[in-house]
Amino acid sequence: MLYKTAQLFLTALLTIGSAQAASADGNNMMANDHYQTAIFAGGCFWCVEADFDKVPGVIDTTSGFAGGHVANPSYEEVSAGGTGHAESVRITYDPAKVSYTQLLDYFWHHIDPTTENAQFCDHGAQYRTAIFYLNDEQRRLAEQSKATLEKNKSFNGSIVTQIVPATNFYPAEAYHQNFHETHTLKYKFYRYRCGRDQRVEELWGNTSG
Repeated sequence: MLYKTAQLFLTALLTIGSAQAASADGNNMMANDHYQTAIFAGGCFWCVEADFDKVPGVIDTTSGFAGGHVANPSYEEVSAGGTGHAESVRITYDPAKVSYTQLLDYFWHHIDPTTENAQFCDHGAQYRTAIFYLNDEQRRLAEQSKATLEKNKSFNGSIVTQIVPATNFYPAEAYHQNFHETHTLKYKFYRYRCGRDQRVEELWGNTSG
């Protein structure tokens, strides 16, 4: 929480004058008719976006906010709590190269699904984990994967990750997009100090990618 909160002031300074990206429904954000969309919340969206950028078949990732009741929220509003949103990532992918089931498996293995309203050093409902399904098939696959994980997991603790319908997805400010590439040192420092990779390895072993 301390490291994430410390970014708020810096973010405010660097994003003055930048326009808030327009809101969009995840169902309508496909690059073409062939590509499909997935929306996941896994704590800090900088990290989730960086993780999914490594997956072959992922065409595009967008950091943003989902699951809340405030239209066009700012990063500061979401981080402060009270909007109902979770930091999330919208993923556009080619189903001929990677399936939704494979994305689900990758998602599980890059989060801590046992912590409610928190991920690693960040605490609050805005950092909860969630799968925002876009249709009945995604819901079925998500619930199936969660049940399988609960049955076969090798660690203690119940799986508390939400599986909920997607509503509007609001892209975050431009400053947050591809943060791992545009602010590499700050991103690596945050990720290390937050203990994300250490906890993921503790839960899942050494994940590749």
